[in-house]
Amino acid sequence: MISRRRFLQTGSLAAGVSVALPTRGHAVEANKSLPPAIAALRTLRGEAKPITIEERAGRQEKARRLMLMRENNLSAILLTPGTSLAYFTGIRWEGGERLFAMVLPAKGEAFYVSPAFEEGRAREQIAQSPDGAKPDLRVWQEDESPYVRVAQGLSDRGISSGTIGIEETVKFVFTDNLRKAAASATFATATPVTAGCRMIKSPHELELMGIANEATLKVYEAVYHALKPGMTQTEALSLIAAGYAKVGFRGEASVEVGPYTANQHG
Repeated sequence: MISRRRFLQTGSLAAGVSVALPTRGHAVEANKSLPPAIAALRTLRGEAKPITIEERAGRQEKARRLMLMRENNLSAILLTPGTSLAYFTGIRWEGGERLFAMVLPAKGEAFYVSPAFEEGRAREQIAQSPDGAKPDLRVWQEDESPYVRVAQGLSDRGISSGTIGIEETVKFVFTDNLRKAAASATFATATPVTAGCRMIKSPHELELMGIANEATLKVYEAVYHALKPGMTQTEALSLIAAGYAKVGFRGEASVEVGPYTANQHG
């Protein structure tokens, strides 16, 4: 099944990445090897309009100006790589043991903290975010503390003794070290802000979710008609991957047959 975050990621990538498409001849040959139900699928990719920088800026302003931060007595929220960071900025960053973070204050400009050796990649991604024009990016070397960089940023924004909302998926090791480096600050959950924004969908978001649902239903129906007795779960997974490729998106499903149904999942 195609997830909403993967679908939105695909739409965002479509805006900035040029891909080499197969020639018509190659496409015809590829279709010949597919079951008729899969081969008959048509792309929906052109219907998915990417989330714009302006929309992401609006999400940030919603967190600030609709009093979500003020109502919850938050001076700022801190986000690390994950779905909330992507929601507010469009930045997609693989998580790791090195801190990459965005701090969005209730007042003033956001700032970012990044490993120094990732500065180029960070600037490249931030350039596609609402803060892209003149980003406040604070880098740290391997022999320096990223948490001190965050504390300095809070001090520069005049909120070193404020309450900082931590997004719910931030690793404990990051939060624990932040508490030590920014000892004057109070830390709380940012969920009322992040969920308060994300649970209410815009018309554009609803449109994208509808396309994702349509794509998934079409793929599942085509795979259903293509299944044959004796097929392995690997073959079924291949059909699903081929179906999603035909509709223009990446998607997946959990297929477990026979003894494999005992595997933990969910």
